[in-house]
Amino acid sequence: MNRRAFLAASAAGSLAAVSGCLGLLGSSSSSVNHVGNLDAEFHANTSLPADEDPADGYPPEYGNPDERNVDPSSFRTTTTNGETIRLAPIEVARYWHQRAAARFVDARGLQQYERAHIYGAVSSPAQRGSEGGGISGWSKDDRIVCYCGCPHHLSSVRASALQQAGFSNVFVIDEGFGPWYENGEPMRGTDFSAPQEAFVDGEVDPQHAGDYAWATHEPSGQQEAAPIGDDGTFSLHLKFYDVTEDTPIHVQTPAFDVTRPLGDLTSTVLTG
Repeated sequence: MNRRAFLAASAAGSLAAVSGCLGLLGSSSSSVNHVGNLDAEFHANTSLPADEDPADGYPPEYGNPDERNVDPSSFRTTTTNGETIRLAPIEVARYWHQRAAARFVDARGLQQYERAHIYGAVSSPAQRGSEGGGISGWSKDDRIVCYCGCPHHLSSVRASALQQAGFSNVFVIDEGFGPWYENGEPMRGTDFSAPQEAFVDGEVDPQHAGDYAWATHEPSGQQEAAPIGDDGTFSLHLKFYDVTEDTPIHVQTPAFDVTRPLGDLTSTVLTG
């Protein structure tokens, strides 16, 4: 295995059983999972007011931050699945979080959400392309902040699906969940230990530039995605729990589809 694989220590403990799963409610709307419908022992990493409605994506107000002007037109952007995605700086996301001024959507896999997620966020994982649609019962004018750990590949995919479903006020945390976790910002979860990290590098024909490569641990649903560059290369930065060098990981690109042990995937440039 190369030196870039497994940068973080292996996390301990196993995932509690869950009930229910993410399901589609047609092409334009998807259901979500949250602490109120999952059979797991969630706890918070800090003292916060109770979240009275865990299905709405809003955290409770806390901290009494001074009011500030936020100009979304100044945010960096990225293009995903034909959509222009606005990248909100993490300090803006934190401000909106303290004021309960945005709904938060975790675009990672459900197991990653269960282990640790932004307080108040719901789980609505990204899907390939712009599938996944909107979220049932949420107004299309509401401010929605998506996030993932990579730092904003999965979340941009999820945001693109929301925008294509007609949601007009969608953002992605530019720096991703990593700094939120590392700085001990408000979270809920079952185990706040760090995931294992590994890099899977690959290459396809440059004609696929702008498409995505995906890596999935299928038994747990943990997933990661990365855009394919102009030269055809991609680098998947995995942050998965309870995996080893021998764990089979499924990698999908527009050019090939393979399942191999993680140690094999991280020891070479994957070309099919």
